[in-house]
Amino acid sequence: MPELGRAALVVSLGLIVYALVAGAVAAVTRRRRLAVSAQNALTAAFGSTLVASVVLAVALVRHDFALTYVADHTSRALPTVYALSAFWGGQEGSLLLWLLVLTGYGALAVWLNRRRARDLVAWVVPVIAGVATFFSFLLVGVASPFQTSPAPVDGAGLNPSLQNPYMVAHPPLLYLGYVGLTVPFAFAIGSLLSGRADERWIVATRRWTLVAWTALGIGQLLGAHWAYQEVGWGGYYAWDPVENAALMPWLASTAYLHSVMIQEKRGMLKVWNVVLVSLAFCLSIFGTFLTRSGVINSIHSFTQSSIGPWFLGFICLVTAFSIGLILHRLPLLRARTQLESLVSREATFLYNNLLLVALCLTILWGVSWPIITEAVHGEARVVGRPYYDFFLRVFGLPLLLLMGIGPLIAWRRASLRGLGRIFAGPFAVMVVVGAILVALGAGSSTPGLVAYTFSAFVLATIVLEFARGTRARRALSNESWPGAFSALIGRNRRRYGG
Repeated sequence: MPELGRAALVVSLGLIVYALVAGAVAAVTRRRRLAVSAQNALTAAFGSTLVASVVLAVALVRHDFALTYVADHTSRALPTVYALSAFWGGQEGSLLLWLLVLTGYGALAVWLNRRRARDLVAWVVPVIAGVATFFSFLLVGVASPFQTSPAPVDGAGLNPSLQNPYMVAHPPLLYLGYVGLTVPFAFAIGSLLSGRADERWIVATRRWTLVAWTALGIGQLLGAHWAYQEVGWGGYYAWDPVENAALMPWLASTAYLHSVMIQEKRGMLKVWNVVLVSLAFCLSIFGTFLTRSGVINSIHSFTQSSIGPWFLGFICLVTAFSIGLILHRLPLLRARTQLESLVSREATFLYNNLLLVALCLTILWGVSWPIITEAVHGEARVVGRPYYDFFLRVFGLPLLLLMGIGPLIAWRRASLRGLGRIFAGPFAVMVVVGAILVALGAGSSTPGLVAYTFSAFVLATIVLEFARGTRARRALSNESWPGAFSALIGRNRRRYGG
């Protein structure tokens, strides 16, 4: 069985390298048959990676301790569900899961867009294959899960803190999110490489981005519940570096999902959207580097590893390539229209983006500070929770307020009279809720009081938004209130996040 797993990984590497080289040649020379061959190679790579994954899963369940990975992460007393979760409980297995999801995502995304965006897909294949080549190389040459050793009587078992129901789902969801961000990145880079930086890559990848964003969000929530149960510090989030590693790409992709609406509606923020997609992808790789390199102390990270320098080099390569390509294609990314007013929906979305990115970069600086100080001074200096809490208030509270303003303010230009008419009700709700909270003694924490009152404002604007839309639909169709509300959601899925 180990031989089959190793052979499957070698086959995957060969197929992926072929997809990279053949795909690049086909894209440049516009040879359609070669492009199809590269696409088929990517699909076949998913198949061979799936074979390797099945081999490892079977070895874990059968307690095949001849595999070093199985002996290090399972034992005979370990329940089957946790034996399977040991697949991603160690470094080598988690890398295999990453490659499996990446090749699966890539093959499916290419297949779904092979007809409507044929020339774009030709460039997407070598980009996805380039990322997959890195992970496949690590599995074959640096961190193989199929290394063997004399089989012990019993294995070391899985880390007790990982024997938790939340950890059965938490890591796979994060991988679905991390790896899912490769798809919009590949399509954005492919669009730039093709010389046609239009909106097709956005249309092709919106749902992929939503899936990745949702998976990251749910994964973080499950991880927070795991931390509350297992870590014992009495909270859900402690600004741990690896926790932050998942939060940063989620913030960047949140900004992208908002700003891309401006490009679709008004033809603006083209450069910004490509930058956000590239940032989200690079941060997902950076988060993986933090987890696997051992450069930071975290309850979530693996021990010191030899693959850290490989990840660091890959991050630098991807970042440099992305920046260089964006600068090279700047003439193609000129916006058709300009911002007409600082008081408009597109301006509000831009403020939203700036705050999200500012918060993301602030967290990145806090996470990187121990690495920087150790490199410069020989001693790692860690920023504490007060640093993160302070900037969360600085950027998070205005962001919360903008959540209520953005959906209702007019496009292009809004008048002060119109703003007063629209937001009078939500503002009154905010004031009343704030007064009630103060009367109940909740005014001891000013940031908390502001957050709750702003939340009341946001909730009021959401209710107003749906009430206005439902009333307008009833006036046109004479439907019942529930029927009009349901139809409103169904006909405007993009507006409401679908």
